[in-house]
This record gives sequence, structure tokens and C-alpha cells, in this order.
Amino acid sequence: MTHPLLMRLAQGPLLTDGAMGTQLYSRGYSFKQGFDSANIERPQVVRDIHEAYLLAGADVLETNTFGANRVKLAEHGLQDRVAEINRAAVQIAQAAREALRQPAFILGAVGPLGRMLAPLGALSPQEARAIFREQIQALIEAGVDGIILETFSSLAEIQEALRAAKEIAPDIPVIAQMTFGRDGVTKLGHAPVDVAAALLANGADVVGANCGIGPRSVLAAIRTMQAQYPHATYSAIPNAGWPEQMDGRILYPATPEYFANFAREAAEMGVRLIGGCCGTTPDHIRAMRAALDSWQAGEPIPARPREPVAVHVRHIAENPAPTALARAFASGHFVTTVELEPPRGVDLTDLLNTAAMLKGAGATVLNVADSPLARMRMSPWAVASLIQSRVGIETVLHFPTRGRNLLRVQGDLLAAHALGVRNIFVVMGDPTAIGDYPDATDSYDIVPTGLMKLIKEGFNQGRDFGGNDLGAPTHFLVGCALNFGAANLEREVKLLRKKIASGADFCLTMPFYDPDVPRRFIEAYGGPVEIPVLMGVLPLYNERHAAFLHNEVPGITIPEHVLERMATAENKPQEGVRIALELIDAVRDLVDGIYIMPPFRKYDIAAQIIRAVYRGNHANAMQEE
Repeated sequence: MTHPLLMRLAQGPLLTDGAMGTQLYSRGYSFKQGFDSANIERPQVVRDIHEAYLLAGADVLETNTFGANRVKLAEHGLQDRVAEINRAAVQIAQAAREALRQPAFILGAVGPLGRMLAPLGALSPQEARAIFREQIQALIEAGVDGIILETFSSLAEIQEALRAAKEIAPDIPVIAQMTFGRDGVTKLGHAPVDVAAALLANGADVVGANCGIGPRSVLAAIRTMQAQYPHATYSAIPNAGWPEQMDGRILYPATPEYFANFAREAAEMGVRLIGGCCGTTPDHIRAMRAALDSWQAGEPIPARPREPVAVHVRHIAENPAPTALARAFASGHFVTTVELEPPRGVDLTDLLNTAAMLKGAGATVLNVADSPLARMRMSPWAVASLIQSRVGIETVLHFPTRGRNLLRVQGDLLAAHALGVRNIFVVMGDPTAIGDYPDATDSYDIVPTGLMKLIKEGFNQGRDFGGNDLGAPTHFLVGCALNFGAANLEREVKLLRKKIASGADFCLTMPFYDPDVPRRFIEAYGGPVEIPVLMGVLPLYNERHAAFLHNEVPGITIPEHVLERMATAENKPQEGVRIALELIDAVRDLVDGIYIMPPFRKYDIAAQIIRAVYRGNHANAMQEE
């Protein structure tokens, strides 16, 4: 049997209510409190808003549950009250409907989780679906007439929410909406046609667009969907334009009269669920009600020419020459690289001299760290660029995701590429709690595997995270971290496979001091790693240094006989070099090069190791030093 809501939509357009958050904000409810908590803290305020929309002429109420999922509620310490808050929201809407004796439909509002799904983020699809199930189960059990998924920018995420709803109650209607920008695609680059195809294939009863920058972008998205899927049922629920902040207040420019014209145009297009998102008020809904009432149900819909869907064909420039590092890997050259720390101040003299010395010793490339141990340093892409231009040796830029939002990540990538830095080593980065500024924010929008995927499938294809054209593709070579000696080899193997699937071109390993460590990993991996591997080499400086690494640095274990050698050696730094060279010899057939991390910035030790590796006579090299 067809659901009553779907039967009613088939007869003509329904008008939804307007913004809930805007109304709560105007009544003194703070963003910091979390609007969903009003269902249990100030239920009468929520009910008053529902009743105002019903009196304005709304046919549909959305529950005040846009962010009432476990992830969002955890920001306010309410993660264990998901069911309670969602049930309360439904009951408030039902009470408003009964008080005014209006036969309005009630839709359970479900918004995104605020965390990206793998591979761009750390949240797995299975975890996301479970979180959505918890919220949607509560809404359905409380008696909603349907579920409305809104303001999603990730197609993968909204599909998990849609699947959750259909698993719980296959017959309940689901309205699935995404948000589109001025460029006609979602924040993650999904085109309207692709959105409609995916959502309809997953069982959405109504598909559409909401929020965005206003009615024009929403209607444009709907038109492109209709061109491909003319028989689908559509919703259009835009913002009241682009918000502005004035005198401490958030204002939206689109007037009720403008929204009245939008409602009429949407109805003429055949849109069946029409309403307002952020910034819309009972006045907007009242104007839309009058406009829809003036459009007589049953009259032929005036023919309107469809706007053509523009197709942009982009010319991709021919790739430039591979980086020196890529050429070294391709030729089978045994690569040597040394990690350099940018200076704390503005003087680069010592660093550039060190870079020249290491180049003279034979280093293939030089690694430039980014705020190692979360300590303030000069921006590494500036250092990398200056080393390349003034010393004439290529660099590998360390690029942590921690402490960077999506805007900074992408801006920094463009800056690096513009400066000619094309080798990128993607890592999570050190937490600020251990560094110079422990109270500094170190949140992040994207995990390392997600950044690798963004670079290889986005930037290197000429598009940013939102699908916007960069004008030309970038040409980054991307490295990832590997721990041969991880305590959980199964997990490390799985993680490496994920990194390679996300586009990693090479690996830099953590240091190790036992030649059996990489062999055990390769056995667990099922054979040699498919991409080049540079073994991390951290020469021991003395017995205290060795004891510190062994006892206090996670992931590093130093065999007892190595600790004994460092304790009894007369020239301890040189004994550390001997141990490093012996280890390189022992595993040279398993790796493609070495990545030297000089102890205590003793770069002369790194140069000594490079010369010895290339000469192949370690005894003579030690005597010359």
C-alpha cells in the first residue's frame, strides 16, 4: 500500500516549514548550546516555533533533530541521550499539530555527522550507518510520517543514512537532499545527475536539494536532475540567500516576496516538496502559502523551456618531467635522503650550508620536516623551495594533516606546487600537546589516507576537494609512513594496503635496529611491498640516546646486544654509525634506499653514512672520518 505522504505528494506540492535553527537563535538560543538540546531543555520554545509555521500555512513540520546524532550530541555531552532527544522532538511536533488541529505531516530531520567517511576521514561507512540507525530508529518509533535527510555534501554519507532508514522501515518515505554550490556541484564535487542516480538507486522516495546559497542554485540542481530523471519526485528547500553578519546578528537577504516567486516557479517545474531552509521565517512560509494557493491545483502546468545543462570539456596539459626522486626510483638507484629541521627564526644560512654539504656528500633528495615534535618552525614549503632554488637539490616536503582544515590543506598544496615542490610525504603529525604551544588547536578535517586520495584523484587530476577546476593538474609524488616493527603487524599491513590504494607512491619507515624486523613484516605482508621503501635510519649517539629510544619512543625496540655495544664503545657516535651501516648492509636487498634522521641535528653523521653507502667500503669510510 502506498504511504499517505507519497499519495499526497502525487496530488500536488506540499509546503514545508522554514528554518528551526534560525528561529531558536532569534529567541536567544546559542549555537554553543546545540539546538537539538532545546527538545529537552526548552520544549515550549520548540513547540511555539512549530505552531508559528503551522499558522503560516505549512503542510509539513520537520522535527528539531538535524544534529541529534551521537557524534554531534557528543560535542555537548549528550551522546547517551540520542533516543530521548529524538523522541522528545517528535512528541513536540505532534503536540503542536494536535493543538492547532491541523493535519500536517511530520518528518524526522536527519543531518550529516560532521565527520568525513573513509577514505577521506577516519569514520568507516559501517560506523556511520550504525550512528544513523540509532537516530532514525528513535524517530520512526516515535511516529514520524517520513525521514528527511538534508544538507549533506558527501554522497557516500547520505547513502549510508538512506540505507539505515530503509533497513529499519522499508516502507517509510525518505526524502534525500544534498547541498549544491554556485558551481553546480556539492562540496565534495558530486554533480546533481550523479546524486539523483545514486539516491534513487538506493531507494529514496523523493530526491532534491536544500540549503545552498539560495533558490537559484537549488532550482538549477533540480533542473539538471529532472533532465535525466523526469519521472522522479523532487524537493526544493533553499536558504534565504547567503548569510551576512551585522551588529553581532546573522542576517539572510532573501525576502518573503522573493520566496513567493520561488515557490511558484518550483511548483510550475513539478517540484512536490517546497519549503525554506536557513534564514527562512514564518513570514517566508506565509508568502509561499499565498503563492501556492494562487496556483490552482489541477490547472495545466505552464510549459517552461528547460535550461540547457552545460558540459565543460577541459584540456589537460601534458605532464612535466617526473621528479628526480621518481626518476631515481624508476632507474633502481639506491636513494639516500636526510631529514632537515626548518629554523626557529628567519635566518636560513646554516640550513642552506647544511643542505649544500649533504648534496656534496651524495644525497639524492632532502626531506624537510614540518614542526617536528609540534615545535614552532619556519613554514617548511618555504624552506623546501629555497633549498631547491639556492642549493639545487630536490626536496620531499613533510605534510601533516593535523592542525590543518580543508582550506589550509588545499592552499598549502597549491603553494608548494607553485614553488616547484612536488614530492610530498603525508603524515598525521605530532599533537600540539607535546610541543611549544600545548593549548594550540590541532584538529583536522582529513586523515592521511584521505589526503593521499585527494592529491592523487583530485589535485593530480586538476580538481580540488569540492570538484572545482584548478586550471591544470598538479603533479605530486606522494609518500606515506610505514612501521616495519609495529606491535600489531596485521593492522599495519592492512593500513599500508589502504595507503597504497589511496595513491601512495613510496614509503618512509620508522627506524629499526634488528634486520629481522623488515623480514617479519614482508612475510606478514605476503611478499615485497609494491612501492619503493626507504628505511628509516636513526643512528644511535650514545647509550643514553639508545636507552631513551628503547624505553620511551613507541614503536622502537633496540636489541640487547646493540644496547650493550653502545654502552661499551669508546667512540659512541662512531659506534652508532657502524651499527647503522651494518643494518643497511643486512637489509639492502629489501629496501630501495635510506631515510636518515640525524641525532641531535648532527648532519655530519648523515653525510658520513651517505658517503659510506655509496663507496661500499665501510671500514675505509670510518677511517677517513
